Amino acid sequence: MIFTDTHTHLYSDAFADDRKETINRAISKGITRFFIPAIDSEYAQAMFDLEAMFPSNIFLMMGLHPTNVQPETYKAELDFVEKELQRRKYYAVGEIGVDLYWDKTTLGIQQEAFQQQIQWAKEYNLPINIHCRDAFNEVFEVLELEKDTNLKGVFHCFTGTEEQALQAISYNLKLGIGGVATFKNGKIDQFLNKIALEHIVLETDSPYLAPVPYRGKRNESAYIVNIAERVSEIYALPIETIAQQTTANSVAVFGI
Repeated sequence: MIFTDTHTHLYSDAFADDRKETINRAISKGITRFFIPAIDSEYAQAMFDLEAMFPSNIFLMMGLHPTNVQPETYKAELDFVEKELQRRKYYAVGEIGVDLYWDKTTLGIQQEAFQQQIQWAKEYNLPINIHCRDAFNEVFEVLELEKDTNLKGVFHCFTGTEEQALQAISYNLKLGIGGVATFKNGKIDQFLNKIALEHIVLETDSPYLAPVPYRGKRNESAYIVNIAERVSEIYALPIETIAQQTTANSVAVFGI
């Protein structure tokens, strides 16, 4: 079985003491493909170092995270994103989107940065990787403006309703399913089996949002197996089918 972690921050300081061991532990469990979202320019070198460490397994994204869209710096940060997309190969523009949990005052520039990065993704024929927290309507507003046949990607860490899931899928987005699917109060497990398996991918968002039985601890990519086990229960399908289909879905999105 080959699993794919479509969203993991393996360059995080949370893995400073055992990064190689963490990645090798995941590889030993069949998780051999790791898609790495960007945050801002300060993390870029750590991402490049990670790629150099496991060049056959690590696939980098480039983008400006919505919580790092700040009035004083976001234009310079967007310039960095644009120059990087011109400079080398990336596999997605992300993670990008809107986050109103921490700061509602930056909504306008968050949506501006989101839309600009979607346009670059289309220009470079790349998928997008969407971060959305307390902002489904605000994210959908931008997607509605940019929807066309060139729009594709992943709605990372999907925690919405069935209706919101169907709306996300209508924009040619896969749903990123992670640890929340294992939570008793996660809610998405109540309707996920109504969504065709071809519309979902697996992710950890490590080091965040560890699945049960590791909830509250550091998350890591090896726990994709725990997420896949829960998804196999929800769909009443063998875990081998979940691994095969979700990895095929990730190939459809990222082109590799």
